[in-house]
Amino acid sequence: MCGLSGEIRFDGGRADLAAVARMTDRVAARGPDGQGTWSCGPVALGHRRLKIIDLTDRGAQPMTDSRGEVTGVFNGCVYNHPELREELRSLGYRFESTSDTEVVLKAFQQWGTACVEHFRGMFAFAIVEHRTGRVVLARDRLGIKPLYLAQTPGRLRFASTLPALLAAGDVDTSLDPVALHHYMSWHATVPAPHTVLNGVRKLPPATVRVVEPDGTHRDHCYWQPSYTRRVEYAGMGADEWRDAVLDALRTAVRRRMVSDVEVGVLLSGGLDSSLIVALLADEGQRDLMTFSIGFESEGGEQGDEFRYSDLVAREFGTDHRQLLVPSDRVSTALDGAVAAMSEPMISHDVVAFYLLSEQVSKEVKVVQSGQGADEVFAGYHWYPRLAEVAREDEPQRYAETYFDRSHADLARILRPDMLLADDVSGRFVRDHMTVPGAETALDAALRLDAHVMLVDDPVKRVDNMTMSWGLEARVPFLDHDLVELAAACPPELKLADGGKGVLKEAGRKLLPREVVDRPKGYFPVPAIRHMAGPVLERVRAALAAPEARRRGLFDESYVAQLLAAPDEHRTRRGANALWQMALLEIWLQTHGIK
Repeated sequence: MCGLSGEIRFDGGRADLAAVARMTDRVAARGPDGQGTWSCGPVALGHRRLKIIDLTDRGAQPMTDSRGEVTGVFNGCVYNHPELREELRSLGYRFESTSDTEVVLKAFQQWGTACVEHFRGMFAFAIVEHRTGRVVLARDRLGIKPLYLAQTPGRLRFASTLPALLAAGDVDTSLDPVALHHYMSWHATVPAPHTVLNGVRKLPPATVRVVEPDGTHRDHCYWQPSYTRRVEYAGMGADEWRDAVLDALRTAVRRRMVSDVEVGVLLSGGLDSSLIVALLADEGQRDLMTFSIGFESEGGEQGDEFRYSDLVAREFGTDHRQLLVPSDRVSTALDGAVAAMSEPMISHDVVAFYLLSEQVSKEVKVVQSGQGADEVFAGYHWYPRLAEVAREDEPQRYAETYFDRSHADLARILRPDMLLADDVSGRFVRDHMTVPGAETALDAALRLDAHVMLVDDPVKRVDNMTMSWGLEARVPFLDHDLVELAAACPPELKLADGGKGVLKEAGRKLLPREVVDRPKGYFPVPAIRHMAGPVLERVRAALAAPEARRRGLFDESYVAQLLAAPDEHRTRRGANALWQMALLEIWLQTHGIK
């Protein structure tokens, strides 16, 4: 797990190593254990290293293979790197390290761009072919690892974070109206390739991009599971599906224990993280370090779920740590969390992850997290409503259920020149749901959530917040083999028992009933949800700042209405409308965007 950066010149000039160094410095938090740069003519690479696999300097990056044919930088972890190393050895390759980075380079030499199909893990990488001058960029199947791009005439820069590209300079920081529409409509989800800035794009998940020396490129999407009932699973009953899911999850959790340092678990006390702990205990893990966070209550809302996390910790004998955060700490941590965001994110648990990561990183470098289970196994309360409609009505039902507001509502919020005539967010959903490969209305919704919304909201949130403290978060529910299995699972088994039915049945084999049958929880941060004093002060300051007034994104009378009753105006999704608008301004100001 690391931070990478680079520049490719197409105009005959040499790559700007100083700009790459600035980007590399900007991702230092992602890799506090080492740094390096490399350049050759029109290409330069930078890297910050977090030592997880092969703790020696032999795993340092940028890495050039022993034959001198390719140089690369890599972010993430290929969990099956030991098996791939042995396969490549049998094909005649020699290794000088035990790092997964060297496996990535040699796999590329053996299989070319198809190497990604051999990897089990999360990754983003850039590989330079010395002979051809091509640069190959790639991202993992579920987009767990980010890769941002800034292209100008004659040059392409790339980095693990958007702020790193800003540090390099010469970025068009005007706002992208399409991205703004998505942000305000879709709970801050901005699908790839867009970002909120016109000058920055992101490589989509499951994509390999081959960049030629003249600046032309071609993209290849190498993975998309079928959300249909597959013949190999025909005749399977509920018990067989339960066992298949449990076996696949067990494999996913085991894979994510591959490490040369200790691996802990973020334990919320919910079904998903509790299952991870139970499976690790079942595998013989002892004294597993687990971590939970809670907040002071605000507005009559409970701020912790320690009752359940303590229960799981006792049941499986973990070495458990609790962190209770006072409300005033939330407001002081807010600016740090926003600075760690590659893109503005409104979910209030972003601050929770930021504070939790700060503490956990003092104890371990790697954790497993239960992120993604709800999107993969239909755990949210709105999925039954989506499943009951006809296919042709689902895009409208999805927007009514998941979007914060309609296109028409945006007309009284955004300034006229930032409001698009076309409902681009609604059209995105309609287009996505009509693509072949989804058998039912629920299948189409789950495909959209798992491959778009999940990538650019929950997964991005966890990556940004954990990596801002040099903490690697691994997400077994996004193991692509498990995702493929879940995609094929009959919808009624996922919807059963109030959602995640098949996963709950798996949980009943390992967990206390209290944990499986409890009400669904979440990561509550009441101080943000209810605009507690210091948070509200920060919001007022951001919206009144000179930059905000010059930008004039939002209708002033509407903003005044929200400020007069900050805890009363909520979007259709239940988000605090004032928080959503202010967070965008706070993010823009934090990153120096005038």
